[in-house]
Amino acid sequence: MLTYFQAIIIGALQGLTELFPVSSLGHSIILPALFGWHLDENAEFFLIFLIATHLATSLVLLGFFWKDWVRVVKGIVLSVIRRRIDPADTYAKLGWLLVIGTIPAGILGLLFQDQFKSLFSSPVVVSLFLGLNGILLLCAELLRRKKAAGEDAQADEQIAAMGFSKAVKIGFAQALALFPGFSRTGSTLGGGLLVGLDHESSARFAFLLATPIILAAAVLKLPELIHNGGSYPIAPVVIGALISAIAAYLSVRFLTKYFKTKTLMPFAIYCLATGVLSALILLVR
Repeated sequence: MLTYFQAIIIGALQGLTELFPVSSLGHSIILPALFGWHLDENAEFFLIFLIATHLATSLVLLGFFWKDWVRVVKGIVLSVIRRRIDPADTYAKLGWLLVIGTIPAGILGLLFQDQFKSLFSSPVVVSLFLGLNGILLLCAELLRRKKAAGEDAQADEQIAAMGFSKAVKIGFAQALALFPGFSRTGSTLGGGLLVGLDHESSARFAFLLATPIILAAAVLKLPELIHNGGSYPIAPVVIGALISAIAAYLSVRFLTKYFKTKTLMPFAIYCLATGVLSALILLVR
């Protein structure tokens, strides 16, 4: 079981790192191992705790981008009624790009969830994946620099201008986050850069794309939390979720401004260094 202190630390870590391109799940597995906390990452209670913190993060994202989601849903509904996507309706196109981009990770997650979950029990493997996440961010940044400068269009217009095939590619990039240690935000950001989006547009698409898949995954498991409510202490779960929500809000506020002018390079270096160092520490113990 988690202590209150552990719940606070892991909740804060999850909220911060879910939206930073550094893998929240990877940190939630590596940190307890480095601290010597004897937690069973495959235990039902720990998984329920992580689900609750992810649900809190997704609700924060939904609230932060609430006006955008209203426009997106309205655009999708109107396009269904019209049986076509109005080229002038930026949010209708954006909505369908989000739907298509969600499909790859959703399908792969459902088909191979047991295989991916089995990786949770190996902090060393997760550390190596975190290092690979750093290499992915580094490569995406370097390859992006070889492309022509992005257009001056607003972020939503730039996203809506991409083809559906590019949304599929970004969706498959996001699916890398099924491996603990790879970041959902980082993979999606990298995919966005590689298909020609700038940093601000890639970050915006990443945050919007993360919302439905995190929310859906959490809601699918939520009945399990309710069903087992009498078997597990709920207080650490609630505290962890609340801390995660606060951390997520601070993260998304910071990152939406950060990626207007900054790059992925600091996160790439951090993931590569932290992943390799963590793996070495865990191996020599």
